[in-house]
Amino acid sequence: MDPIRNPYAPGAGQRPPELAGRDRELEQFEITLERVAAGRPERSMVLSGLRGVGKTVLLNALRSQAVKRAWGTGKIEARPDRSIRVPVAQAVHAAVREVAHRHRDPDRVDQVAGVLKAYALRTTLADRKGLGWVPPLDVPATKGRADSGDLELDLLELFTDVAGLAGDLGVGIAVFVDEMQDIEAGELAALCGACHEISQQGAPLVVVGAGLPHLPVALAASRSYSERLFRYVSVDRLPREMADRAWRVPAADEGVEFEQEALDELYRLTDGYPYFVQAYGKVVWDAAVGSPIGVDDVAEAAPLAESELAIGFFGARYERATPAERDYMTAMADLGADGATGDGPVATAEVARHLDRKPQSLSPARDGLIKKGLVYSGERGSVAFTVPHFGRFLRAR
Repeated sequence: MDPIRNPYAPGAGQRPPELAGRDRELEQFEITLERVAAGRPERSMVLSGLRGVGKTVLLNALRSQAVKRAWGTGKIEARPDRSIRVPVAQAVHAAVREVAHRHRDPDRVDQVAGVLKAYALRTTLADRKGLGWVPPLDVPATKGRADSGDLELDLLELFTDVAGLAGDLGVGIAVFVDEMQDIEAGELAALCGACHEISQQGAPLVVVGAGLPHLPVALAASRSYSERLFRYVSVDRLPREMADRAWRVPAADEGVEFEQEALDELYRLTDGYPYFVQAYGKVVWDAAVGSPIGVDDVAEAAPLAESELAIGFFGARYERATPAERDYMTAMADLGADGATGDGPVATAEVARHLDRKPQSLSPARDGLIKKGLVYSGERGSVAFTVPHFGRFLRAR
């Protein structure tokens, strides 16, 4: 098969040619945009799921919908070692730029830009370190608005003003937050508090977050009303029909078909996880000699796909761990083996028994893995891998 015509896209956050299985979320967000722009009450959204299920792809697709509706949009990627004040300022600045050029009152635009500048200038030197972005320089910073130093109050005032600017045009502002679970607990509470006030005002602004499976728990811990503040969407692996669609539709556009047995084997190998669907699809395409793609083509390509995943998807994460952390993950893989993926949650006490160690002595390894985003704690006393099939990868080593 011609590799230049290969339609599959196993990239980080890269939209596949056929975004299968996400129609419901896209349709619901269209409704959200329309309702918010019309001044009707609506909740912000949070996407949660394992690595490789397409959260970032879906987040970007939702942002594209907002752009098509002429909304102002901005996106940030949270990091555990950085405050969100500057990234939020950057995202809001991008959103303001998308609506400001259509606004008929330049003084009003300058007033909002001044509030944004005042908000951004409240950052510390540590928060600005390594960032080349600076707030708008052509307007003076507004005094007494979004500059108190209290993040929740400043976010509320900033969001209120930028939402009002967009509301003048009959649209809204959407802020997209990837890796939302990495926001520090106090700042996450501040963001939730600001969103709560904005929703009560009926201002046209929504926050759409994406993160690991424990993100809803982290939000609930930050503010009790977070359970009602957001509409939670669990992004999971694709059901069989949607996985087949993700393989068939792009191939059909190139005049290529799959035999049913090939699709059966592909689904068995990938379990429908979107990243694996694209990774195996790409390798199988390159290995196939012609249409239709058969089960023999899949068998020939599977070792290469597994090798590529072992190096790039799994191996890179494994190499980030310390020896003690690797021992901890290996114990998790042994204990969590369910005959298929080995990704099931395991009790931290069982890990300690398996390693013949006291639970307290393993806390640094567990906490290090959580900070690195390799495992998560969905409930007290248990841990699970953030990456599907990671247990199987570790046992294969």
